[in-house]
Amino acid sequence: MGFQTGPASAKYLRTRLLVIGLLGAIAVIVLALQPAIPQDLRYHAFVDARDCAGIPNFWNVISNLPFLLFGLWGLYTLRRRELPGLLPALRPAYLIFFIGAALVALGSGYYHLQPNNATLVWDRLPMTIAFMAFLSIIIGEHIDLRLARRLLLPLIVIGVASVLYWHITEARGHGDLRPYAAVQFVPVIFIPLMLWLLPSRLNSTRFFWLVIVTYALAKVLEFFDGATYEQLHVISGHSLKHMVAALGIYFMVLALQRRTLGAAATR
Repeated sequence: MGFQTGPASAKYLRTRLLVIGLLGAIAVIVLALQPAIPQDLRYHAFVDARDCAGIPNFWNVISNLPFLLFGLWGLYTLRRRELPGLLPALRPAYLIFFIGAALVALGSGYYHLQPNNATLVWDRLPMTIAFMAFLSIIIGEHIDLRLARRLLLPLIVIGVASVLYWHITEARGHGDLRPYAAVQFVPVIFIPLMLWLLPSRLNSTRFFWLVIVTYALAKVLEFFDGATYEQLHVISGHSLKHMVAALGIYFMVLALQRRTLGAAATR
């Protein structure tokens, strides 16, 4: 696995990997046993539909700019030959992650100009690409670098396919979000468990935990879109969701800049 561990430690790691794998498999099976899940059209009814400067749904559109800014900052940071928090084998995964993050601003901005199922595809595609690249990074730093490199492209293909499958089935009148739900939410089980149970090749996981916290908070704000707007009167939960989720990209840049190799890590 790339870590310098004794037989006992290696046994514990294998046990933990087995537990994580079983939980993920159970989640996928439970989801597969559910009936097809079509897109709820009420999802597109965001509470803040104000126009500004001729831009419809202005705040839901413009609040995506942090994704572009932090994504470009991440790409600029990757130009450095040496980064203390970067395992060279994972550079392609980080590159795809930041490209996906920057494209979220364009895809989500386009969707919010005219929210419907057709435009939602362009919101979900870059988000899924970034999410799958993030999963590959976690696998590389906590399980195996070669495995992460081999899984990067298949994970992205699976993510993109899940969105296209939903889009095609929706267009045919029997939409099914189950594969997309699996791609988005099963890693939510995998990633925290890997961070908690498996050692990292780097000296800190706090930035990745902050990514998870911002993701969770963004989901809460999304759920309380209207309630947030009623309380604040100036901005909705969905607009705040974009800005909070974009902070996860910021923490990924900090992870590259401020972490160092751990004592037991190997390249």
